[in-house]
Amino acid sequence: MKKLLMASAATALMAGAASAEDVKLGVILGFTGPIESLTPHMADGAEMAMAEVTASGKFLGGGSVTSVRADSTCVDSAAATAAAERLITAEGVKGIMGADCSGVTGAILANVAVPNGMVMISPSATSPGLTSAEDNGLFFRTSPSDARQSAVMSQILMEGGVKSVAVTYTNNDYGKGMADAFKADFEAAGGEVTIVAAHEDGKADYTAEIGALASAGGDVLVVAGYIDQGGAGIVRGALDTGAFDTFHFPDGMIGSNLTANFGTDLDGSTGQVPGTDSPGSATFADLVGDKFDVTSPYTGESYDAAALILLAMQAAGSVEPGDYASKVEMVANAPGEQIFPGELAKALEILAGGGDIDYVGATAVELINGGEASGSYRQIKIEGGEMMTVGYR
Repeated sequence: MKKLLMASAATALMAGAASAEDVKLGVILGFTGPIESLTPHMADGAEMAMAEVTASGKFLGGGSVTSVRADSTCVDSAAATAAAERLITAEGVKGIMGADCSGVTGAILANVAVPNGMVMISPSATSPGLTSAEDNGLFFRTSPSDARQSAVMSQILMEGGVKSVAVTYTNNDYGKGMADAFKADFEAAGGEVTIVAAHEDGKADYTAEIGALASAGGDVLVVAGYIDQGGAGIVRGALDTGAFDTFHFPDGMIGSNLTANFGTDLDGSTGQVPGTDSPGSATFADLVGDKFDVTSPYTGESYDAAALILLAMQAAGSVEPGDYASKVEMVANAPGEQIFPGELAKALEILAGGGDIDYVGATAVELINGGEASGSYRQIKIEGGEMMTVGYR
C-alpha cells in the first residue's frame, strides 16, 4: 500500500510543482521571553534545512523555501496565537516549525492550527498533556515527552545516590507537567520528594520561595524552570542564602547562560536535555561548523522538524497541509533508505521517484503514538564551571 501511495505522490508531484515555486514555512519560537538565548540557534537549525532543500533544486520541481519568523514569547498565549494567525493569514505559510514552550504550543494548536488545518511540528514542546491534545493529525514533535524525561531524571538521581529532593517548577503547563511526572517516578523508584512548589517568572526576588524550599530540605534542588527567567532567579537565591549548593536541571534550564551566569558555583550539579550520540548528530555538528551553537538545546530537533515538513510535502506532491499531514510519519519511519543531515537532496530525489525513505536526521527521529518522538537524552554534569556530557539515555 505504501508503494502505491508513493507512486501516486510522484504523479501528483508534476501537477503540483508550479504551486511550489516559493513555499513559506513559519518558524514560531520565543525570540523574546524566558528562553530567548536558545531560540536563535533553534531557528538557525530549521532554516539550515530549508536552505539545503532550496539549494538542491529538487523540491517539487525546483521550488524554493522561505522562512517567516514569528515570536511565540514562550509564555503569552494570546500573543503567540496572534503571531500564528499572522503567519497563516498574512504570510500564507504552508507549515509551522514550532512552537517551542508547551503552553503556547497547546494554545496555537487548539486556536489556530486545528481551525485552519495547519501542520505543526514542535522541536521542544515536551508537556505530557500534548500527547492527548485534539490535533486532527496535524501536530507532531521531534523532542520526547516529559513523561520520558522524568523517568530519565529519576534514574540519573537515584544512580547518583540522591535519596531526597526538593522540587520547584515554573507555574505553567511545562513546569507543572514535569514536576508531577517526576514526583511520581522518583517516589516509585524509592526516593523522597520533600516539597513541590511553584514559582512565577518575572519576579525580582525569590526569598519566600527559597525559604519554603530550604525549610523542606533535600539532598538536591530540582529546578524545572527557564534559564533566562525565574529558574535562574531561584538558583541565584539558593546559592546566595546557602539553602542548596547542588541542583538538577531539566531541559528548560540547560543552555550556555547556565554556566555563564553561575560558573563553578554549580560544580557537581547534573541535568539532562534531549540529545543523541547517533551518527546523524555528529554529521549535523560537522555541517553546522561555526554557523551557530550546535550544542545549544533543540538545534538538531529544529532541523529535523523543518526537514520532515518539507519531505512530507515532497511525498505528497503538494504543499497543502491537508495533503501532506498524513505523510509525516511515513517519511520519518522505516521502511526506506535512511536519510541523515546533508542528505535532503537524496531524500527528495527518492521521494520524487516513488521510493521510500526512513528519515533519521540529526536526532535519530522515530515517531510513535501518532506523532510523538521516541527520543533519547544527553546526560549533563557541571565540573570546573563547564557543562560536560557524561552519557546518553
